Amino acid sequence: MSDDPRLAEAFPESASLGHRLLASRLTVAVAESCTGGLLGAALTAVPGASTYLRGGVIAYADTVKIDLLAVDRELLARFGAVSAEVAAAMARGVARLLGADLGLAITGVAGPGAEGTTKPVGLIHVAGWLGGRSEAAELHEGGDREANRAAAVRAALGVGLALTGDV
Repeated sequence: MSDDPRLAEAFPESASLGHRLLASRLTVAVAESCTGGLLGAALTAVPGASTYLRGGVIAYADTVKIDLLAVDRELLARFGAVSAEVAAAMARGVARLLGADLGLAITGVAGPGAEGTTKPVGLIHVAGWLGGRSEAAELHEGGDREANRAAAVRAALGVGLALTGDV
């Protein structure tokens, strides 16, 4: 037995969402900022994820949000990258960009510092978009970077489960 971290065990919601996507014949795409690919890694930790995962974009820079995910420049200027509005635009944008049914997005301040923003460490916005319906979550976590990133991934998986629950 290894002491290596097991993402599928750390994020059991990944398997739950995967089963729901398979059963509904839906696909998912992810847009991540502060989690830097952890949501995509959690989803791909589940065997068979290639059936439903279209891909992802790590959109750390605002220019990536604008150029790849079609987030409106004025939306970013008005609300900032760490906002519910930008998370929602990222979710829609990644679904459209990658041709997925479900888009999941995460943007926030993971910590330990809040470089370049006045928003507090631990403020994270998660959004999902599925066929014109959306779901969102706002987290207010502490100063621990890894705990904040893990909480964001759990919240995004929960948003995905909420949106696919009625399909």
